[in-house]
Amino acid sequence: MQTEAVYSSDLTFNLEIWKRELKFHMSELDMFQQKLEEIAGREDLGRSSIELESYQNKIMIERHAIGKLLHRCRAKLGNLHSADHYKNVDGQLQYEKRSLYEDLRHYIKLHYEFKEGIMDFFLKWL
Repeated sequence: MQTEAVYSSDLTFNLEIWKRELKFHMSELDMFQQKLEEIAGREDLGRSSIELESYQNKIMIERHAIGKLLHRCRAKLGNLHSADHYKNVDGQLQYEKRSLYEDLRHYIKLHYEFKEGIMDFFLKWL
C-alpha cells in the first residue's frame, strides 16, 4: 500500500483553484441571467416562459450552491493558514479535503449539465 503525502501548501493550492473556478461559474450565471432577461422581454416568448422560469430558478439554486462551496473553501483555507505549509497535513484535514473535493466534483458535473441545457435553450431563442 502506497502512502500519499499531502502537504498544506498542496491543499491551499487546490482550494485557491476551486475558489477561482466557482467564481468563474458565478460570472457565467450572471451572463446567463442577463440573456434570460433579454429573452423574457420579447413578446413572442409564449409557452417557453415556463422553461425560462425554470432556468431562472436553477440559476438561483446554483448561486446558493456556489455560495456554500465558497464558504467551505474559505473555512478550509482558514484552517490551513494556521498550519506550516511544508509539513504533512493530519488525517482530519485530508479527509475533509476529500469530502469537499467530492462535493465540488458533483457540483461541477451538475453545472455542466445545466450549461448544456441552457445553451440549447439559447440556441432556440437567439
